[in-house]
Amino acid sequence: MAATNTRWDIFCTVVDNYGDIGVTWRLARQLVAEHGVAVRLWVDDLRAFERLCPEIEPGLAQQRQQGVEVRHWPQEWVGADAADVVIAAFACQLPGPYMDAMAEREQPPLWMNLDYLSAEDWVVGCHGLPSVKYRSVQKFFFFPGFQPGTGGLLREQGLIERRQAFQQDPAAQRTFLQELGIDPAPGSQLISLFAYENAGLASWLDVLAADARPTHLLVPEGRILGDVARWLGADALTAGALQVRGSLTVQVIPFVRQDQYDRLLWCCDFNAVRGEDSFVRAQWAGRPMLWHIYQQEEDIHLDKLDAFLALYTKGLSSGAAEATGGLWRAWSAGLPIGQHWLAARKHWAELQRHAQSWSLEQALQADLATALVQFYRNWL
Repeated sequence: MAATNTRWDIFCTVVDNYGDIGVTWRLARQLVAEHGVAVRLWVDDLRAFERLCPEIEPGLAQQRQQGVEVRHWPQEWVGADAADVVIAAFACQLPGPYMDAMAEREQPPLWMNLDYLSAEDWVVGCHGLPSVKYRSVQKFFFFPGFQPGTGGLLREQGLIERRQAFQQDPAAQRTFLQELGIDPAPGSQLISLFAYENAGLASWLDVLAADARPTHLLVPEGRILGDVARWLGADALTAGALQVRGSLTVQVIPFVRQDQYDRLLWCCDFNAVRGEDSFVRAQWAGRPMLWHIYQQEEDIHLDKLDAFLALYTKGLSSGAAEATGGLWRAWSAGLPIGQHWLAARKHWAELQRHAQSWSLEQALQADLATALVQFYRNWL
């Protein structure tokens, strides 16, 4: 039996504004578009979802967007029949009545916990293993990842080819940027900045402002804006703001839908990203990048950072690997990164080549949606 014509439920609780809903919204659309399954996406915060999909009506309990049935996940569960495949995104707890509905099915559903992305070695050993059981229903671990033996990364069909064609078409890039009101000066390096609050930002902006080469910094609305405003000496920044300090032009842009954000990353020479969704999309952009990992208690996020760096910097020269590691670790610790940025710039051509090859290497693995569908087929 194929996955086609099956019903899938994806449950998402919005914890960090956009990361959780960003991943599940991409996954839901891809399952519908490429695998022919019916998807209900249950979301507890439609206001946050609206930023990614402006067509969303936050007051509706049920609506259809881009082929996906979007359901509001209320605090007081009103009941619903259980699907053939149930995905609890990022270990969210399913409603008790829904779990009962799963157990009451004649054929219990496949129940998976779609976990957070990690490059740690133990992920390969745990991926696909049984987890807890609720009555007759067994839950399984499903781990996205960068190595064979994991669930891979979200990647739509033809994504790499579309990205390459776009990056080889300067006219298409100019048109896209102009549509967002972005007009960088000739010869400027274009950098995107999407990050959590970070005390280390000022030192980076100081270096960019003093650089001989002009930089156009694009800052989508988000949590880092307060730090940018303090460095500029501004009270507050909103979309449309544009200020120049030395060689640095800072432009605040509106929060954009996911396909636009992808192309924005493709246009930029360097992308600073955060969390999980934008982190993966920056890798598909094939450009040098900087990851602001989500902070966790007891600094366990730094273990995850080191695990990814160990994979990502393989094949780099010792100097480039050291500069990359220094930059990323300082950034995620909130330390000044100006000197680390200058160290990385000394290896720029190598870092550009490496970002391209890393993207192509990761694209050799099955994508996350395909891996989920294959897991379901094997389970049957």
